[in-house]
Amino acid sequence: MRVKSFHHICIQTEDYDASMRFYTELLGFELIKETAGFHTRDFNSWLRGGGVMIELQTPKHGTSFKSWSKLNAGPVHFALVVDDVRAAYDELKVAGWNHFKRKNGTEVYEVCGSSLFKVLAPEGTEIEIRDDPEIG
Repeated sequence: MRVKSFHHICIQTEDYDASMRFYTELLGFELIKETAGFHTRDFNSWLRGGGVMIELQTPKHGTSFKSWSKLNAGPVHFALVVDDVRAAYDELKVAGWNHFKRKNGTEVYEVCGSSLFKVLAPEGTEIEIRDDPEIG
């Protein structure tokens, strides 16, 4: 098998409105399709931004999600590339968002010469925002 491209990441949330606002208003994703009542879920929606697609969905009726932990197997975070990490960070702060991970006492830091920060979405998804698309 040869993979052609990455299609999407599916993110589940118990606070659909807060997650939708975060991804569309703060991160600039565009709502492509919103389906109510999708396979016993209140919502299943598709968002697109910068060549990345997110499938955002609520739990199936009668179920609830376990809290996310970086100690779980599977994805730990996903990363997005921006032109200016500091400007992106400042934009989120001005919008009132204050859910960032700290490293060595700071929220914006460097790893292997690349500036980055990690922001936590309302449902707990950890998103790395970086200015260098290279590995490192």
